[in-house]
Amino acid sequence: MQEVNLSDGIVTLSPLRPDDVEAHLAGEDELLVRWLNGGPGTPEGVEAYFRHCQEQWDTAGPLRAFGIRSGAGEALVGTIDLRFAGEGLAPGQVNVAYGLYPSWRGRGLATRAVLLVCRHAASEGGKEAVIQVEPENPRSAAVARRAGFTPGRQTHAKDGTRFDWYIRDLRVDTPVTTS
Repeated sequence: MQEVNLSDGIVTLSPLRPDDVEAHLAGEDELLVRWLNGGPGTPEGVEAYFRHCQEQWDTAGPLRAFGIRSGAGEALVGTIDLRFAGEGLAPGQVNVAYGLYPSWRGRGLATRAVLLVCRHAASEGGKEAVIQVEPENPRSAAVARRAGFTPGRQTHAKDGTRFDWYIRDLRVDTPVTTS
């Protein structure tokens, strides 16, 4: 697997790995299940997904899934991923999705992770980053805004779920706020 470590001195992003499964399951709560995971994780399901993530790294597939690490021993505090292809994305657009475990929220870590992953997306040829947020999730929209994203269009998933898009041009340095 490709060894990638991105850090700003507070947050470090590195590819998800099999030994992250237990920490991920311990950190999962109803908000992660609702906004990100689509259902409660099981050891077998999370293990299979993390293996898939490793395969995507190994084969240069369209998914780049990172563990968000911080604190003593760089504890796993959440996940963030890039998708270089997906429903509704134009060529050059990269979808960004993230979630933090409950005890790590409200510290600016998600914004830091988004900034790091955007730099990585640009280095991999991404032109524009997209964060899709359900309107009922204002905390995620706030992360997008703090990371320099601006409101874009609204879309609907196949199941009818509405998403507000937040867009950031990866070809220019965008002013950000981390508070």
